Amino acid sequence: MYNSIVRSSHILACSCSSSSIIKPRTGKSTNRTAFVTTDISKWGRGARHTKTAIRAQQRPTWLPGLDPPPHLDGTLAGDFGFDPLGLGEDPASLRWYVQAELVHARFAMAGVAGILFTDLLRVTGISDLPVWYEAGATKFDFASTRTLFIIQLLLMGFVETKRYMDFTNPGSQAKEGSFFGLEAALEGLEPGYPGGPLLNPLGLAKDIANAHEWKLKEIKNGRLAMVAMLGIFVQANVTHVGPVDNLVKHLSDPWHVTIIQTLAGSGP
Repeated sequence: MYNSIVRSSHILACSCSSSSIIKPRTGKSTNRTAFVTTDISKWGRGARHTKTAIRAQQRPTWLPGLDPPPHLDGTLAGDFGFDPLGLGEDPASLRWYVQAELVHARFAMAGVAGILFTDLLRVTGISDLPVWYEAGATKFDFASTRTLFIIQLLLMGFVETKRYMDFTNPGSQAKEGSFFGLEAALEGLEPGYPGGPLLNPLGLAKDIANAHEWKLKEIKNGRLAMVAMLGIFVQANVTHVGPVDNLVKHLSDPWHVTIIQTLAGSGP
């Protein structure tokens, strides 16, 4: 029925050169058609407006029903409108906070994976590794602590300097001669997202401008890793053992170890 009304309205619109249609002799039937046509037009605009409003209301926020601040319009990966202090109101500051969160998220993911892996090797007896919070004090035979510190300082300083220069001047670090002839192997996609076979060996998200889903997955996992890292810090300070040790102790007697001792304040 709707299609027939639209076709009739389209015929009337195309025949508007006829004065008999503009000022119809049989006003009753034609006015009824004109009323339906006008009503469809209003309905179409209202439907578009309603869809837009519903789409805006359906945007996920960190607190359901909360209106996100104007400077967080949902275009950033992982934008759930969380900025209670208004730190991102300045666009320049917001760009830097986005990059800082991304770097911290990646360090947290690497840190949590490294802690869990080495702790698992230690608990199972596969390797005689120190617990993660004592690894920094371990003496190595192949180099002294001072040598390792200087090498790490130089390497990390170089990488962070390159990252900052690419942030301030996007694309500058991909120019020929800017990285010992290895620019093609890095193939920077955009600030914060280097690519190439070295940093993107699987070739994921090559079209970084349209890789919103990949960016969202990365920042979600990174935020989860940052929370996990905080939990590992607190856990180590309370129990003085690694996370795998705590898991094994919990599984041995969940009720007594996790609930009774926690309520008593002694921890697992």
